Amino acid sequence: MGTFIAIVLSAVLTNNFITVKTYGVCPFLGVSKKTSSAAGMGIAVTLVMLLATLVTYPIYTYVMVPLGIEFLEIIFFIFIIASLVQMLEKIIQKVSPSLYGAMGIYLPLITTNCAVLGVTELLIGDMSAILGEGVAMNIGWALLYALFAGLGFTLVMIIMSGMREKLNYYKTHKALAGFPIAMVTACFICMAFTVFSYISI
Repeated sequence: MGTFIAIVLSAVLTNNFITVKTYGVCPFLGVSKKTSSAAGMGIAVTLVMLLATLVTYPIYTYVMVPLGIEFLEIIFFIFIIASLVQMLEKIIQKVSPSLYGAMGIYLPLITTNCAVLGVTELLIGDMSAILGEGVAMNIGWALLYALFAGLGFTLVMIIMSGMREKLNYYKTHKALAGFPIAMVTACFICMAFTVFSYISI
């Protein structure tokens, strides 16, 4: 149970991919103008994280390591992630054209989203600080971490979009209007999340 709680807290709060690791900042700033778009992007990224972990972790563990080709991990992982994103893009285009239109160029950019590649790379590294000494990483823990990392990503996207929607109702100085006030808002959100770094896992 302790390992489960540590993974959830780490993935969502203390090591959030956007506010702490600063992965996936492009969609964070680009797709957070509306809550619906932000939530859609968050769900899409979470799904890709889960699928990427489900495919890359076994391939790395049971194919690449025994063959001694671990050094090719990034090439393999990017190829797998790109394939998954292409599939997801086609599905969203058929199921929800409005969401597909709202995401625009940012949907194909999930292919190069640092958060997706980051979670696959992180899970094949040393996770003892999160899992605890003596707890071995396995596909179950890997999928759990990927799920909550995606949910943490989605949470911050929705918070940011909510703040930006609220700001539309207020008159902002011309020098701060648009992207500058979005950057200031992002800074305050990141500062707020630093409080969670004091949680002892």
